[in-house]
Amino acid sequence: MDYNHRLQQLQSILGEAADLAFLPVSTDLEYLLGVPRDIPNFGVTLHPGAWLEGAWLTPSRPPILTLPRMTAEFGGLNRLTNVDIRVLGDWDDPTTLVRDILNSLDLPARPRMAVSDRAHVETAIHLQTLLPEARFVSATSILRRLRTVKGEDEIAVMREAGAITEAAFQDVLKQLKLGMTELDIVTEVDYQLRRHGSLGPSFTTSLYNSGPQHPLLFGDRLATWKRPVNAGVAVLFDFGAVHNGFCYDFGRTVAFGAPTEEMTRVYNLVMASQRAGIAALKVDNTCEMADAAARRVIEDAGYGEAFRHRLGHGIGMDVHEPPFLTKGDTNVFQEGMMFTVEPSIMQFDTFSARVEDVVVVRPHGGEPLTTGFQSLYVVD
Repeated sequence: MDYNHRLQQLQSILGEAADLAFLPVSTDLEYLLGVPRDIPNFGVTLHPGAWLEGAWLTPSRPPILTLPRMTAEFGGLNRLTNVDIRVLGDWDDPTTLVRDILNSLDLPARPRMAVSDRAHVETAIHLQTLLPEARFVSATSILRRLRTVKGEDEIAVMREAGAITEAAFQDVLKQLKLGMTELDIVTEVDYQLRRHGSLGPSFTTSLYNSGPQHPLLFGDRLATWKRPVNAGVAVLFDFGAVHNGFCYDFGRTVAFGAPTEEMTRVYNLVMASQRAGIAALKVDNTCEMADAAARRVIEDAGYGEAFRHRLGHGIGMDVHEPPFLTKGDTNVFQEGMMFTVEPSIMQFDTFSARVEDVVVVRPHGGEPLTTGFQSLYVVD
């Protein structure tokens, strides 16, 4: 990736909205400078001065990256060579370090301060104390002007992420057998993602399973993970790989046991709905037009209430990015936008189905980056 070009692009528009920007170690910072994110934790881990982890940027000066010593050393970020790094010692005062940087930037008396949406409130509190006259704006919104439309180099990386995801899924299928638990399946998915080169899952690997004797349950993983999966269950996969900072999102449906006529009908409707949605991802259509095209297939067949979510979402270095394929989103498609197209029929006490691929907007319809496993796979 050409990070110098991205930095120049941001600096060329930053002055319209802000005199200074702070980007914590986050997607925004990785996009702009290549500062990598780590695998996230469930709980919070803190280093002294963690609130200043990130980069300080102005419209005209080179960026400065401030890091606590442990983040710089144990996180390996002190190896970066394309940015001026200032390391906070374990017993140093973070406020003094940041104040010295701010004083060197010749800011106006009432500066406009852009901060990433994912910055911690602790950071904002310290910045407000240091810059009491500042007016805060969203740095993420400014960067979104650059991030929404992907270049062919970014699309190529996402295509590779899709290849990793499909290779992992191929090997997951080889391990599926009647009687394994939902936890067995999730664990196998996460293992195969890493085995094939992913940093880990791009989001929490999820299953939405249902059948006449296997009710669909949302939001209770510790309970659902224990359930054995036997014949008469539709297993709905939702997972993706991480590759060079980009996040894939993928879904397929697997039948445990020979599929019934109802399950086959539900599966075929979802696949037809996705084809309609992909065809609608063409330049000058809108997000809501794509959602309507895919939704119509399922509604006309009488399953409209079981399509419980939007058709899809923007995707790239974050799993979910705006805009969204949903009613009311009138954003117009431009070539290079990327979205998930993920219709589903989710029923609580009988069979469900879902499918999901990342699709690039093109002049005459969407280009899916993964195309395998179109037929219903059966575990018997």
